Amino acid sequence: MGALTIVALAAGFVLLIAGGEALVRGASQLARILGMSPIVVGLTVVAFATSTPELAVSAGAALSGHPGLAVGNVVGSNIANILLIIGLTALFAPLLVKSRIVRTDIPVMVGFSVVLLVVAIDGTISRLNGVLLVGGLLIYVVVTVVTSRRRAPESAVAPTSASREGSGTGAAGGGSRKQSVLISVGLVALGVLLLVVGARLLVSAASDVAAVLGVSDLIVGLTVVAIGTSLPELATSLIAAFRGERDLAVGNIVGSNVFNIGAVLGSTALITPIEVAPSAIRFDLPIMLAVALVLLPVAFTGMVVKRWEGTLFAGFYGAYIGYLVLQASGHEALEPYSAAMLWFVIPITALSLILLATYELGVLRGRREARRLSR
Repeated sequence: MGALTIVALAAGFVLLIAGGEALVRGASQLARILGMSPIVVGLTVVAFATSTPELAVSAGAALSGHPGLAVGNVVGSNIANILLIIGLTALFAPLLVKSRIVRTDIPVMVGFSVVLLVVAIDGTISRLNGVLLVGGLLIYVVVTVVTSRRRAPESAVAPTSASREGSGTGAAGGGSRKQSVLISVGLVALGVLLLVVGARLLVSAASDVAAVLGVSDLIVGLTVVAIGTSLPELATSLIAAFRGERDLAVGNIVGSNVFNIGAVLGSTALITPIEVAPSAIRFDLPIMLAVALVLLPVAFTGMVVKRWEGTLFAGFYGAYIGYLVLQASGHEALEPYSAAMLWFVIPITALSLILLATYELGVLRGRREARRLSR
């Protein structure tokens, strides 16, 4: 592995982060100008913006003849988004969860994960599958925007022609709005350019790394590239948590995972059918679905992702990466490691989450009964 490969890998990550940041800023400003609420911004505009690196990398990988990298990037990114990003963000500050995310958006994410596993089970994500994924995403976005669009207060309505004639503030306000739109569009364009260039560098460098280390494109996509393209989500979620918009952090991750499946793999499959490795079907896709399912009871308990739950998520991500490393190296510790995770760690965690969710349901029922009796 030469110095140029290392430089290209680092430059690709830097450009992806910079491009994602510019795209998030520009897209968020445009969304707010259009009057969208913060939670809708997180689930749609910001989620799509932070998923653009995955789109650029996966499409470029598939067209370059590396389908394993395309699939591994999306699956690995979705796993990293929940376990690593939500885990690390919750360590800094417990994450609030809006009830609509628990009722609607996390189940939608689980549904997309199930659909992906079903369409990939024959070893290929076809163009018809791509149409299904993209169509499902469009329906989700339209329903989300229509049902959740913020009602603009009357004071924010554009002034009438009479009021503009009475004062010069109308023209000034229109000029300021036009300038804001131009700046936002410029940031979006800059972000897209940086993301495309960064994605090309990253795909090329990651392929070289895979060849030198003797590991598959799938493993590289699940680890190095997946973490790299998830960095915009990490930056966005941490910034949202520090600014007190902790519900936006979870909305960003859930929306990003939906976009990764619907837009990234769906659009890539429309360009060229994607071959899915048998190992991804047997292990990585089910893990992605399991992780999506685990988020539901965690978010439901108290409508918050607590610090200890964030620690649990981050620990599981470390265990998942450990498994991939052992698998890639063919280490003799892989079998006992897998047995310990399968028969001890995972069942205990699942049982704990079920008990917590059951307890939370009991608390909610008790509160409803107390309110009913007090009337």
